[in-house]
Amino acid sequence: MVSTGPIRILSVEDHPVFREGLATIIGSQQDMLLVAQAVNAAEAVTEFRLHQPDVTLMDLRLPGTNGTDALIAIRGEFPRARIIMLTTSESDGEIQQALRAGAAAYVFKSMPKNELLNVIRSVHAGRRHVPEQVVARLAEHLGEGDLTTRELDVLRLIRDGYRNKQIANQLAIAETTVNFHIKNLVDKLQANDRTHAVTIALRRGILHI
Repeated sequence: MVSTGPIRILSVEDHPVFREGLATIIGSQQDMLLVAQAVNAAEAVTEFRLHQPDVTLMDLRLPGTNGTDALIAIRGEFPRARIIMLTTSESDGEIQQALRAGAAAYVFKSMPKNELLNVIRSVHAGRRHVPEQVVARLAEHLGEGDLTTRELDVLRLIRDGYRNKQIANQLAIAETTVNFHIKNLVDKLQANDRTHAVTIALRRGILHI
């Protein structure tokens, strides 16, 4: 049964000025209603349970747990949840994580007001929305292999300053295996060496500081 009332929206945003701006924009639309606001992931899950909105606007960069983790938590309980990631992040790693987690749209905060309103309506109608600039960002790394869980483990330990032998001890694997993983991840990230690989992974949002 399709709802004939306004589109009920939950806004998850920790910056007061942007949060107030969204409230004003949504409040000016006859077909939209802001039912709740949250400033972090825990509040987002609580407010979603309470209101079960039609559409959620989710900031990616939240204090503590990030927006993608909040999205995963919400969709774990409510698989039909329609969540729009609204962010300043253009890192392809974060874009991929959000879309794989089931985001209905991934849009930038620099998007014009009317375009954002159209995205909300489009997502409410059951469509997904990925803007051209996001597609272009993903296309830059199309065909590059994804890092395996073990390669990510190795990369995190490199980031934390561990040498290859120490990484082997930490992961309880042979040092030759560590070297093999490093060669693969350096190739996949098109890096010059292990340190450069960490720099690229941080820039692309595959790793976090």
